[in-house]
Amino acid sequence: MKFSWSRVGTWVVALLVGAVYGSAGTIAHAFEIGWLPLGLILAAIGVVAMLAAVRLLTGDRWAALACGMGMMIATLMFSGRGPGGSVIVPETPLAIAWTIAVPIAVALVVAWPERIAPREAN
Repeated sequence: MKFSWSRVGTWVVALLVGAVYGSAGTIAHAFEIGWLPLGLILAAIGVVAMLAAVRLLTGDRWAALACGMGMMIATLMFSGRGPGGSVIVPETPLAIAWTIAVPIAVALVVAWPERIAPREAN
């Protein structure tokens, strides 16, 4: 792996994009229609789609990891108690599922093997 400033820039942008999406997913995961946790389902699908897109578009698992770190940091920040004692995300089964789903999605997308190009026939 060769160092370049463009790679570092890609990682920084991926981290920021992940933080924005992690914030949106953390706030929206609690939306339910009756018994269906629609917010959690859509947020989880979006997390996997965002991570896969970053991984496929950049061809770099480190960029996907940076995006995932942004998501996990945002989830952690919004899940805790604020300085004034307020809680944005109360501890509910949906919140626990969201908190667990994000790192699992990051681990799966980052650990997914590289595509292997077919060998040319001689």
